[in-house]
Amino acid sequence: MSWLAHLTSEKILLFMLVLSRLSALLMIAPNYGMDQVPVQVRALLSFALTLVILPTQWHVRINDPGNALNCTVLIGGELLIGAALGFAVQILFSGVQTAGQVIAQMSGQMMASLFDPSTNENSAVAAQLLYWVALALFLATGGHRLVMAGLLETYQTIPPGGGALPAELVPAMVAILRESFYLAIQAAAPIIAALLMSTLVVGLIGRTLPQLNIMVLGFGLNSMVMVAVMLVSLGGAVWIFQGQVEPALTSVISALRAP
Repeated sequence: MSWLAHLTSEKILLFMLVLSRLSALLMIAPNYGMDQVPVQVRALLSFALTLVILPTQWHVRINDPGNALNCTVLIGGELLIGAALGFAVQILFSGVQTAGQVIAQMSGQMMASLFDPSTNENSAVAAQLLYWVALALFLATGGHRLVMAGLLETYQTIPPGGGALPAELVPAMVAILRESFYLAIQAAAPIIAALLMSTLVVGLIGRTLPQLNIMVLGFGLNSMVMVAVMLVSLGGAVWIFQGQVEPALTSVISALRAP
């Protein structure tokens, strides 16, 4: 039991700071922070990973915060660092879902919405399909390991209790948000173009054969075009998403390196 002699108040605070940064990431990142994962499992994972990371930060010296307010400020800074990494990936996943919503709106599939347990709200089938395929590719290509590697790198740039967040983090998050909109446009562009052509064809048919029920014909044709083009372009859309993950994490980590 001699190890208990090393558990000073400074080391207990160090444990709390490491746990705070890690917990914020695990509660927000798409693969770790999903509602399908029980809170108890995420809490146990946070505690276990903290015990793994803590020995690498055992040498860090933390000044005595003096009071509870300063201690809360230190913990809040750690939460923001972990949350920044989680939000960087979450924003990209939001871009994929936005592409699915636009596709469903253009094809008239918004009525076919399902309850999404990851967001606790109804979303279009196309948005859920793109989200889950992107998540599967994210895990298959080791994106979750890339996120954890980014978290470990933050401990080299900003040690536990290392101070306030740099001002460069805000422009980095804005840039990731901009890239998310670009991702949504790139993923939805082939299907939107095909649906536009389908709408023009239906309009010409309606002018030529006014006795046809254009509403029924257009709805079925748009659905078939959406499914066909999505089957062809789905792989490219998710690979575009995968190519944005590493640059997004790199930009956040580079912003955290700023003085």
